[in-house]
Amino acid sequence: MRGLRVLAAVVPLILLAAAPAHSERRGDAGWTGTWATAQHAAYDPGTSEVTVRVPVRVSAGGTSVRIRLTNAFTDQPVTIGHATVGRRADGSSVSGPRDLTFGGKREVTIPAGERTASDPVRIPVAARSDVVVSLYFPGRLTHISQHWMGLQTVYWTADGGGDHAGDPGGAAFTKTDSTFPFLTGIDVRGGPARGSVVALGDSITDGAASTSDADRRWPDYLAGRLAACTTPAGVLNEGISGNRITAGTDGNPSALERLERDVLSQPGARTVILFEGVNDLSWGGATGDQVIDGMREIARRAHARGLRVIGATVVPYRGWGDWWTEAKEADRQQVNTFVRDSGGTFDGYADFDRAVRDPDDPTRYAAVFDSGDHLHPNDTGMKAFADAVDLAGLGVARDCPSARVRLTPYRPDLQVDHATEITATVTNTGPKAVDRVSSALRLPDGWTAEPQGATGTDSLAPGGSSTVTWRVTPSSGTAWGPYDIGVRTSYRQSGRTRQDADSVAADVTPVPSAVQPPYSTFATTDDARYAQNGDQFALWAGGQDLSGWKDEKATIHLPDAVPATGAVTARLVSQTGSGPSAKAGIAVANDLTAPEKGGYAVLTMSKNYGVEFMTDSDGDGHLDTWAGDGASYHPAWLKLVRDGTAYTAYVRTDTGAWQQIGTATVPSAADGALDAGMVASAVDLDYPGQTTTAVFDSFSTSD
Repeated sequence: MRGLRVLAAVVPLILLAAAPAHSERRGDAGWTGTWATAQHAAYDPGTSEVTVRVPVRVSAGGTSVRIRLTNAFTDQPVTIGHATVGRRADGSSVSGPRDLTFGGKREVTIPAGERTASDPVRIPVAARSDVVVSLYFPGRLTHISQHWMGLQTVYWTADGGGDHAGDPGGAAFTKTDSTFPFLTGIDVRGGPARGSVVALGDSITDGAASTSDADRRWPDYLAGRLAACTTPAGVLNEGISGNRITAGTDGNPSALERLERDVLSQPGARTVILFEGVNDLSWGGATGDQVIDGMREIARRAHARGLRVIGATVVPYRGWGDWWTEAKEADRQQVNTFVRDSGGTFDGYADFDRAVRDPDDPTRYAAVFDSGDHLHPNDTGMKAFADAVDLAGLGVARDCPSARVRLTPYRPDLQVDHATEITATVTNTGPKAVDRVSSALRLPDGWTAEPQGATGTDSLAPGGSSTVTWRVTPSSGTAWGPYDIGVRTSYRQSGRTRQDADSVAADVTPVPSAVQPPYSTFATTDDARYAQNGDQFALWAGGQDLSGWKDEKATIHLPDAVPATGAVTARLVSQTGSGPSAKAGIAVANDLTAPEKGGYAVLTMSKNYGVEFMTDSDGDGHLDTWAGDGASYHPAWLKLVRDGTAYTAYVRTDTGAWQQIGTATVPSAADGALDAGMVASAVDLDYPGQTTTAVFDSFSTSD
């Protein structure tokens, strides 16, 4: 949970409290925070005349909008020449972008260490909808004040791209990253919400290990629950990776240091959920008493400003690196005992520890909630945190739905024409019974679901649960890949029909099958398997290595496919189940079943080395030259272009431009056509017995 990249904070933390250029506190009456993020660091982007487009998912709706910007972590002013806000259409496109002004002016300069708020603009915004803020920076942009772990694709124009803040379309936005620059809040008024809940936390609140571009942080799920209330509430995510209660660093002020900025000054803030402490207790060196003292101070200051304070228990973290010890576990239990019975320090508590711990070993996450690093939850764990919050205890929303439904397993693997069990669990969290409970699945077209028993129940008592299990079968011809499976539950609560819904991302996975002509298969290991599903291909491969003096791999290839001047292209969709050096990609050779015959070149992705372009310089069948670049990613487009004995390698993302990795001469390449295909190797010399699974599509050759 410590920062994953080094960022410079070039002003003292005292600047967090500097007076704003146009105070967001001025005229706050009627405003409710609907989205927020905690800015905490700055960097020099080395760019000029650019526009950034930031899509975010708001929590509460309204009829008017304003944005809040900060320049807190810098020593230079920043000028915004044009700003707009609008509803998201698709990707980087905006429906009806509206110009924003600041004190009646289109341009605003924010001094170092200060912040500003726009004038309101009338634009209807629905709860749980996507809003897009665009900012144009004239001249040299010397720095960006940012929240770096956005888990959201943010769009930029190229250097020198100019002002595109008012563009409805997104064609000008050719670069992307995932940090939130300058934008620190969005407020609404004119909607049904009468306040907001602030989530003050660390990387778990920030969403680490949740699905990017999917809004699956626990505050997002909490916002979904609150949006269903008759009187809803906004939810503001003020999590920072690596944050602590007891101490801060440059670029990561402590919860106590940032409390005024990130919680107490939020428009319409009524309640704060304090979910911190695991960093203090694990690697931060704090004692349980020190964490409790910090919690008391946060609660005291929040109460003095009229906010309710909900404490959250500290989650288990055994298995996360080497940070856990018996002594630290005792401190965690001490803190959690205090949170559960704080003697009035808190107005209530959310038992996040209980929500995700393993009943058989409470020092660890239960596997169903664990992202794999034993500290950060997966999407299902994020839901469990949100479900553990008592909506009534927040004191801000009214008439909220009592029952909620959750699907398991978290990410089911399904196979074509094979039934897999999916279970929905409905839980009544309210104080009264609910009646006429009924659940129905939502499936992709052509899929079938056979319920194993009744799909509902007549009544569900407070605290009670019921389950429904279906056997779900993907239809013949279903392509491999991710699919959304949803469930909707309806029930009667106090004479009124209410609903709740949930969804999981299911993977339709390949199973070994025949590969159809004209494709051929070949392997230098005994454990290779293959599959084809239309234009999709899968390889299961072992092998000690694919470079140096080993050439152990599996291939699906086309003989004599690439002419003297031509190219081979494929999309590497995924690669799983192998060690960090496992490679998957495309290959060419005079004869892929006998690389020693010459012309051998391979372009792959591997976790350890990213993009790898390898060739055989002397025709002995061993890959002995290497060029590479960056980190691995999936899906990845790979292309090898041949011009006689010269090969050039390129890669790109689904939406990016081709990037050249390298060029190499392979003198042994034959004058005529070469074999071309898909290749995979487990590179398991240090991981004996492991195999890798690689999935491809869009394989093609061209002149």
